[in-house]
Amino acid sequence: MTRTDRPLHALFQILLLWLAGLGAAAQFAKISVIFADIRALYPEAGPELGLLVSLLSSLGIVFGMTAGVILVRVGFRRPLVAALLLGAVVSLWQSTLPGFSAMLVSRVIEGCAHLVIVVAAPTMMARVAPEGYRGMAMTLWGTFFGVAFAVVAWIGLPFVDVHGPAALFQVHAAWMAGVAGLVALGFREPVRSGPAPAPLTLAGVWRQHLRAYASPAMSAPALGWFFYTVTFVSLLTILPEMIPEGSRALTVGVMPLASIVVSLFGVSALLRVMPATWIVLAGFGLSAVLVLLPATGLPVAVTGVALFGALGLVQGASFAAVPELNRETGDQALANGAVAQMGNLGNTLGTPFLLVMLAAGGFGSMILAVAGCYLCAVAVHLWLAARRRKAGL
Repeated sequence: MTRTDRPLHALFQILLLWLAGLGAAAQFAKISVIFADIRALYPEAGPELGLLVSLLSSLGIVFGMTAGVILVRVGFRRPLVAALLLGAVVSLWQSTLPGFSAMLVSRVIEGCAHLVIVVAAPTMMARVAPEGYRGMAMTLWGTFFGVAFAVVAWIGLPFVDVHGPAALFQVHAAWMAGVAGLVALGFREPVRSGPAPAPLTLAGVWRQHLRAYASPAMSAPALGWFFYTVTFVSLLTILPEMIPEGSRALTVGVMPLASIVVSLFGVSALLRVMPATWIVLAGFGLSAVLVLLPATGLPVAVTGVALFGALGLVQGASFAAVPELNRETGDQALANGAVAQMGNLGNTLGTPFLLVMLAAGGFGSMILAVAGCYLCAVAVHLWLAARRRKAGL
């Protein structure tokens, strides 16, 4: 499959890949959003219940780049279809509500499917998007996680209240199977980039890790994404407790929505006048300022919505930066693998880190730590930009 010259066909393919991304994000959301119902299903699990969420991230931490290396070699379309079908089968199995140990095994298998989707789909999207619209397409991709969580929260929670968790798993299975069929029909040929640059050996995979993270072009989106993910989910978890109960529910719903709106519309407009990496820098810089505003007496509800709006700049532009900085499909696959790896690492470390800061020094200590994360992201991006200029990239 090569980049198409038919805009409507390209739009159809982009939307299909985005729908695949929604299914991948829902693999997290279908457990996280209804966590109270899951706890009721497995009351004996105790603290180990959190493994039902974290096991997916753990696989991404270890094998994120490996997935990119393998997909460069074997192609993208068929593994994507296979991953979607595997996700459908696993969700259908989960709808039988097996024992806790079996459910843990299912999440490991599901993590493999998730990883293939989040590496293959954005790489394919960058290839099929017309030149002038590639940044907008990648911005759309950047909304997949927030949109999936919002949909499961707004529609899935009432649905589970009526029909139970098993029905939600069945709906997810049907979604994954349906998208798999559409992708199989909508992409006639696999997206390939030629022979793999390294053999599928442990040494070869390790060399590709070193090559990607040593590259100021391939590593930039991923390293910035790490600092974003360290704070995004953790702030959604912790900030609601700092908001008055009367406005809490509304604010919690608006915060991720603000991020999605800014990512989808603001980043798309800004990409016409500036590079994606500049937008990422602006998003992190603005976020570092906004997260400190509660110290001036401004309500956390107001600053929280503004902060998540600013993070929307990072969200959309980070994915747009992958094809902007990396022209070859193979490099894009490795860059997307690194993004998956660093994103999962950030999601795993973020909430425990901020909870430790909150316990040690209170709310002020926590927001200083968050601001520090954003300033570190700015410093890393500026350093990598200097390296790219020096290398003529």
